[in-house]
Amino acid sequence: MPESVEIPIELAQFELPYAVQARLQLLLDRQDEGYPLSQIERQEAEGLVELAEFLSLLRLRSTRVTKQA
Repeated sequence: MPESVEIPIELAQFELPYAVQARLQLLLDRQDEGYPLSQIERQEAEGLVELAEFLSLLRLRSTRVTKQA
């Protein structure tokens, strides 16, 4: 049986600040429009995507735990 880890509700509800979301969107839009990102911009975008995915996973897992309880 998988081990259960309690996630503080504040962390599960945390979202990227608007300015961070906007920066990520700008980088992704530039890339989609065919403008090459610099290595630093690529690393920045990758890190922000990883953070956004991690936060989404936390929310999903906390929702599952809440529904099971």
